[in-house]
Amino acid sequence: MFQRNSNHASSYYASTCTPPERPAQTENIDTGVLIVGAGFSGLHTALRLVSEGKRVTVIDSSRVGWAATGRNGGMAILGWSSDMDVIEQSLGWERTRALWKLMRWAAAEVKELPLRHGFQCDYQEGHLWTSVLPRRVQMLREWQESAIKKWGYENLQFVEKRDMPNWVASERYVAGLFDPEAGHLNPLKLALGLAAAVEKAGGVILEQTRALSYRDAGDRVVVTTDKGQIHCDTLVLACNAYIDELDPALSRKVLPVGTFVVTSEVLSPERAKSLIPSNACVTDNQFILDYFRLTPDHRLLFGGGCTYLGGIPRDIGQAMRSGVRRVFPALKNVKFDFAWGGHIDITMNRAPDIGFRNNIYWMQGFSGHGLLPTCVAGRVVADAILGRRDHIDLFMAIKHLDFPGGKRLAPWLEAAGKMWYRLRDVI
Repeated sequence: MFQRNSNHASSYYASTCTPPERPAQTENIDTGVLIVGAGFSGLHTALRLVSEGKRVTVIDSSRVGWAATGRNGGMAILGWSSDMDVIEQSLGWERTRALWKLMRWAAAEVKELPLRHGFQCDYQEGHLWTSVLPRRVQMLREWQESAIKKWGYENLQFVEKRDMPNWVASERYVAGLFDPEAGHLNPLKLALGLAAAVEKAGGVILEQTRALSYRDAGDRVVVTTDKGQIHCDTLVLACNAYIDELDPALSRKVLPVGTFVVTSEVLSPERAKSLIPSNACVTDNQFILDYFRLTPDHRLLFGGGCTYLGGIPRDIGQAMRSGVRRVFPALKNVKFDFAWGGHIDITMNRAPDIGFRNNIYWMQGFSGHGLLPTCVAGRVVADAILGRRDHIDLFMAIKHLDFPGGKRLAPWLEAAGKMWYRLRDVI
């Protein structure tokens, strides 16, 4: 179990806005739908349900957007962490194509939500997927070809090495693939905007209210919290890395992994633009990848690395400096104004685990690639609760295994696997 508290991480995102404090549960509650977890997946689900007239209560043991939702790289990239082939192996081409259409819908939806509900999240268009190793350039070309032939997606633009300086000023990259439908944004602002929209539509959000256990009660569910009880018709578990012992069976299918981000001091507009002339967000296709982008106030936001044993380095800035230096040598001495970490939840196959049994639904395992997939999950679960279950049946056809070794050995096994893939990245 990872400790939660009432304060947002001291991140760049938290410095750009003032998250309002919401009340905790003060009495026993009766509601139609109870959603445990006020991150992206829970908030997207809540907003769609309240828009359809459902009575919805969202609870969180900390604050809205406190965990990965409010700490991630802010990259709205199409696809899943598992890549499409893993899903296709489970579902076949035609059904996987239906999920790809959902992903494209989510990319447009995240862009439109701030306009529809009147909030700002600093959205910028474009994602550049890059190759560090010449032998992995073919991965970019194969995805471009597959996107066209299999998924009907013709918008990807291949970038040759000679043209890379127009996109990102780093000698590290030998090719790129640009996606104009992807983008980047301030994730905490997006979460707070979604939460305000939920409340405006009649939903209730309670912070500092931790779900301890739940039980079936006929055709209803009773959830015991640290503040009392909540009776509901439908329960949605949107806890992700913090599922803990609330549902042991679901907990065994995800492994919490530590990851971290730094943000530089403010650079001059000219210097910032010289680093990433395209202003796209950038990732690479190494197994242990780097990702980075510019912020609206001309900082470099840089993330990468992970710890399968769940810990966070004491000095995140020092741990991340070598990564920044190998991408942008001229920034070797740049000051980091913000450095923070958090936990994501990964599944064995890196595909999201979305499903239901009776009147209990769950969403988890976005595996570090969750900004758009959580939007998809919110629609899928909300639709299922409203009686439209075609899409959730597709996700339930994706098999998810428990992590081998249990809670004690699984992190060590994953860490050993990570070391092997890191060696493959550099050899």
